[in-house]
Amino acid sequence: MIDIGALREEDRAVWEVLARGDKAFYRTAVPDEGYEETWQRLRRGTEFHGIGALSEGKLVGIAHYLFHATFWMEDSCYLQDLFVDEAARGQGVARMLIEKVASVSREQGASLLYWTTQESNTAARALYDKVASFKGFVRYDYPLT
Repeated sequence: MIDIGALREEDRAVWEVLARGDKAFYRTAVPDEGYEETWQRLRRGTEFHGIGALSEGKLVGIAHYLFHATFWMEDSCYLQDLFVDEAARGQGVARMLIEKVASVSREQGASLLYWTTQESNTAARALYDKVASFKGFVRYDYPLT
């Protein structure tokens, strides 16, 4: 049985393991202090939000999201991070996390929930193709440093 809910203070250590797994997958370097800062921002829950998937009381998946204004429609929700422990994959955890973020987005009056992933992330994209629409957009990152 999987329960989806708010991140708890006792989830801190496992949350960091999962967050580091997500960043490693995407080859994104985050300094050690960045994890503590992000955890505190998530715990405040004012601007950035995080939820977790619990299996037998243990955190096995995380989702981080934020709401932002758009020009042409109501606010949108960006699902920035979605990561499930390898041992818990294939059990519907990622789908449940997405559905929870979608539910919160509806409650907030958002007009859109969206996310990005690498083109080569075929396992995740198999799920994403079932629960969402790929609109063909390609993302570019302009370096500011």
